[in-house]
Amino acid sequence: MRRFSEFQSGLGIAKGMLATRLRDLTERGILETAPASDGSAYKEYVLTEKGRGLFLVIVALRQWGEDHLYHPAEPKSSLLEAETGAPVARLELRAQDGRPLDWNHTLVEKI
Repeated sequence: MRRFSEFQSGLGIAKGMLATRLRDLTERGILETAPASDGSAYKEYVLTEKGRGLFLVIVALRQWGEDHLYHPAEPKSSLLEAETGAPVARLELRAQDGRPLDWNHTLVEKI
């Protein structure tokens, strides 16, 4: 999805709300507008480098949702490696030496 109409039909939200959200994402540098790839007069929304940097965050939220928001037999989509078609491995937070870390193994230090 790249065009306003595609976002609206895919998300099913009101035009005004979608326009506000797309404008906000553009102003924050997550999306940018570009001429339509088919040469038409439309514009398309594309991810910036900053927006593409959110990929790991989205995958982490997706994996959390798969663990906690679906019933066991409920169908869901799968995230696969494009090259091999294999399922993507679970994300894990790791220490510098490779040990897995949980929430209680970390702290925030103010600078």
